[in-house]
Amino acid sequence: MLDESRNRLLTQVGAGTPMGGLLRRYWMPIAAVNEFDNKSIKPVRLLGENLTLYKDLSGTYGLVDRHCPHRRADLAYGFVEQCGIRCNYHGWLFDQDGHCTEQPYEDVAQPQANFKDKIRITSYPVQTKAGLIWAYLGPEPAPLVPDWEPFTWKNGFVEIVFAEVPCNWFQCQENSIDPLHFEWMHMNWSVRLKDQVGPYSPRHVRIEFEEFDYGFVYRRLREGMSESDPMWTTGRVCLWPNTLFTGDHFEWRVPIDDENTLSVTWAFTRIPKEREPYVQDKIPAWYGPVRDENNGGWISSHIMNQDFVAWVGQGVVADRTKEHLGSSDRGIILQRQRFLSDLESIARGEDPKAIIRDPAINRSVSLPVAERKLLVDGLTRAELLAHPILGHHYAGDYVFQAGRPAEVAAAFKEAMGI
Repeated sequence: MLDESRNRLLTQVGAGTPMGGLLRRYWMPIAAVNEFDNKSIKPVRLLGENLTLYKDLSGTYGLVDRHCPHRRADLAYGFVEQCGIRCNYHGWLFDQDGHCTEQPYEDVAQPQANFKDKIRITSYPVQTKAGLIWAYLGPEPAPLVPDWEPFTWKNGFVEIVFAEVPCNWFQCQENSIDPLHFEWMHMNWSVRLKDQVGPYSPRHVRIEFEEFDYGFVYRRLREGMSESDPMWTTGRVCLWPNTLFTGDHFEWRVPIDDENTLSVTWAFTRIPKEREPYVQDKIPAWYGPVRDENNGGWISSHIMNQDFVAWVGQGVVADRTKEHLGSSDRGIILQRQRFLSDLESIARGEDPKAIIRDPAINRSVSLPVAERKLLVDGLTRAELLAHPILGHHYAGDYVFQAGRPAEVAAAFKEAMGI
């Protein structure tokens, strides 16, 4: 368990906090590119800061303070220009670097004062990659947005899924290095949700953890599995600092503030070989609900919704002074130790773990993928449907999160040939 001071250290993410300073050294996905097909401005809260994300008329993205520095008007209700965003209260205009480029009255009444040159709004770098919009709130020079290998895969249907989860980010990320929960939270609980008392999933008999350049790999053996199984030889990835990577999808746990987390999923589904070549013109994105609108309870029907139940069930911020860790929690302990070590690194002026600065390294960065052949080379539709884990997904269901819109489901079925 952790004492109260270390629990605060690992969970508080606001400006000026140690963990906030650590997480600001990484690019965070905050929105999807296709969200801006029909709008130009979106309010965003990230790491405890209220910000305005916009796309101006030239197609440039910007991320600036939520409030105009003139009279604190809300820039989420401003309007974009050819270059930048304009406050709808008195017309002050700001570019993506935070410079004030126009003050309509001051520019006419007292042009010699150059008042606009003295005004700067908080701004942060923004980039797009893999259909996502990424933000960096840390010190310069900024590292590179990681170009993970799956972002380059061909012949796949990609979708981006968001959810706002009302709890601290750290208990969400601890889920990323907890393989035992798959047995109970997803396999066995799903049995009970069907009003059945069995059969339960084969038990875990062995789990191992290994640190590598970009996080930790965890491997697991269950009853009936051999050591040649990909879940043991390759495993899954707890990707640093706030992501789970399972091979066919990423799950980022992006801190909104100390009490709320933005869950961001980037999911790749390989189309059947009969449908090749397939080129996706646009990556759809959608928000999934976390509560049942009929009874107000947490949705528990889908895999990630079941995770959400576990996360929020620990409280808004989990009280780790009351926990009792067992041998299955070795990954949790390793992750906490690594974060504490990273905090010491940045205090010495060093980069924390998994920062990429070399463009030569940042080219389709390889990660452990248990189902690499399936995802890269592909299978026939019959082979995909017969897959013991993914078969029902290829039949058209999105098993990971509730609320997939009908239009996204239709696009998926069209891509799959359903």
